[in-house]
Amino acid sequence: MAVFVYAENINGVYKKAAFEAVSYAKAVADQAGDTVTAISVNPTDSSDLLYKYGASNVINIKDEGLKNFSAKAFAQAVNEVADGNTIVFPHTTDASSVAPMLAVMKNYSLITNVLEAPESLSPFQVKRRAFSGKGFMHAKAEGNGVIITVSQNAFGVKENAVSGAEEVKNLSVANEDTKVISHEQSSGKLDLKEAEIVVSAGRGMKGPENWGMIEDLANVLGAATACSKPVSDIGWRPHTEHVGQTGKAISPNLYIAVGISGAIQHLAGVNSSKTIVVINNDAEAPFFKSADYGVVGDAFQIIPALTEKIKAIKG
Repeated sequence: MAVFVYAENINGVYKKAAFEAVSYAKAVADQAGDTVTAISVNPTDSSDLLYKYGASNVINIKDEGLKNFSAKAFAQAVNEVADGNTIVFPHTTDASSVAPMLAVMKNYSLITNVLEAPESLSPFQVKRRAFSGKGFMHAKAEGNGVIITVSQNAFGVKENAVSGAEEVKNLSVANEDTKVISHEQSSGKLDLKEAEIVVSAGRGMKGPENWGMIEDLANVLGAATACSKPVSDIGWRPHTEHVGQTGKAISPNLYIAVGISGAIQHLAGVNSSKTIVVINNDAEAPFFKSADYGVVGDAFQIIPALTEKIKAIKG
């Protein structure tokens, strides 16, 4: 039986997280000797993009009622077409709200924040993040089937091209739970949750007028920018950049924290980063205890010098 995967898109365009989820589903299918069937809702991108990462079949759900996102309605739509006993989701904000509803509908086990390919398929056992990313556990699924969400930037996007076939399913799912008042979308910026490198800053920057050096460093690194909660609360930076327990949880390959003390609430959102670099003029800042590399010094001298050095290396 095929392994199913939810290929998330934004306004019809597939996200990097979708390709990572398909890559993960292909790894599970290879272990089981099965194929991968990807499901997407109202995509405009070509299904060739999903074949590239291992989806042998793509089911495109067409439903005008699903133009506005609703976790319940999307779960109902996926439930109508996914009949496998393993269903993979990316661990994005939207997909992470669809997955548990689908698990209830199907009476399947749910394992979130998965990091690696499963250790076994019968029973299904896999390593996942736990305790707000501060630890790991090996979760085992029991029951009819399993739904998993794959932690972003954990498994990686892996090309595994196959020949694929596309099927269009015209549905009419009731979507009465959500009324969209307005819709705003940022453009020209990296998706913070998908970024492999993030440069973040806190109140140590002293004011919004000093953020240019953070953006300069991010630009030269090809990174996204982020901030601590106090910074977004006082309006120095938009709330979309807030990372932490009450903001976005991210897991980049490299997280650079500038002028952030490292309170536990902030760490909860970033401690899944593969490498953490802390720059702070306070040698006693708690963040240094969680850092892989630490620099004690004045960010207003260090950041411009670091940016120029990286520019010189890149030529």
